[in-house]
Amino acid sequence: MPRDEGQRLAVRRLLDLLESEHRRLAELPLDVHIEVVRHLLAVLVLRLAHLRGAQDGDEGGSAAYRRFRQAVERDFARSHRVEDYARQLGYSVRTLTRATRAVTGSGAKRLIDDRVLLEAKRLLVHTDLPATAVGERIGFPGPTAFTRFLRQRSGETPAAFRDRARGGPG
Repeated sequence: MPRDEGQRLAVRRLLDLLESEHRRLAELPLDVHIEVVRHLLAVLVLRLAHLRGAQDGDEGGSAAYRRFRQAVERDFARSHRVEDYARQLGYSVRTLTRATRAVTGSGAKRLIDDRVLLEAKRLLVHTDLPATAVGERIGFPGPTAFTRFLRQRSGETPAAFRDRARGGPG
């Protein structure tokens, strides 16, 4: 089996295992379940980054992309605007968008929104924070803006997402 194909198979197996663990929430105490899922996600991210780097011949994209990704990880709860990151890092919006598109296939704004969405979903599923508090924690000025964002990106309100993800009515 070619090396790249073996890596893809490993990623597929990890995805299957992650899905299986996610569905088996009731089998472990919640804190243990969260740690299992967190570690599987970490392994998956490392595998995907390595696979992407091997495909591109680059272990993580340009310096602009790497710096942007690090800044988003650090500051996504404070800013959802590409312009803020560009100013902070000394790049143009266009440079960040091109660098991000070269690595991910999507633009810079999508990278920010995807990170914000991931954190929103994580908080909704793994905490009992009210949706208003979740929105505030990830940088939305009010509950309406957070609800609109989540509905546009996931097709659900925060309450509907939480209920469905936790296996409740929905």
